[in-house]
Amino acid sequence: MKKIYFAAPLFSQADFHYNALLVDQIRQAYPEYEVFLPQEQGEINDKNKYADSKMIAKLDADAVLESDLIIALLDGVSIDAGVASEVGIAYQADIPMLGLFTDSRQLGATNQDKLDALQVVGESQFAYVNLFTVGLIKMKGQLVSTAQDLIKVIPDLLKD
Repeated sequence: MKKIYFAAPLFSQADFHYNALLVDQIRQAYPEYEVFLPQEQGEINDKNKYADSKMIAKLDADAVLESDLIIALLDGVSIDAGVASEVGIAYQADIPMLGLFTDSRQLGATNQDKLDALQVVGESQFAYVNLFTVGLIKMKGQLVSTAQDLIKVIPDLLKD
């Protein structure tokens, strides 16, 4: 069975629910794939309990290394530090990756007013995403901007 690691921030209720929603959609679309969602790992992510840094790093790093595909959510003020670490591990292990960046500020790339605003300090109308992390993902896979596209291309990255 092919394994997918779902790398995403998980500490707010919004993140927790969004991750669960997307993983549920993936599991419904592809029941033949096993999806590892870190927030479901109660032994390290039940925040009422204790897990030290080495326990967390070992469980997640091992799960990344056992995966056939990494899905990385890149939304937020900046890419989540844990997600960036997981991407780095996957890159070094030559694991295919699929990034999801849904920030609506990336729309309007041909709007001249938005392009002109790039010349004014503090007026960029576009979202920034860390290009190093994005580059690692692109060298091993691709980025998409919708959950629908993400679900659609998963099998393309899991071909033998």
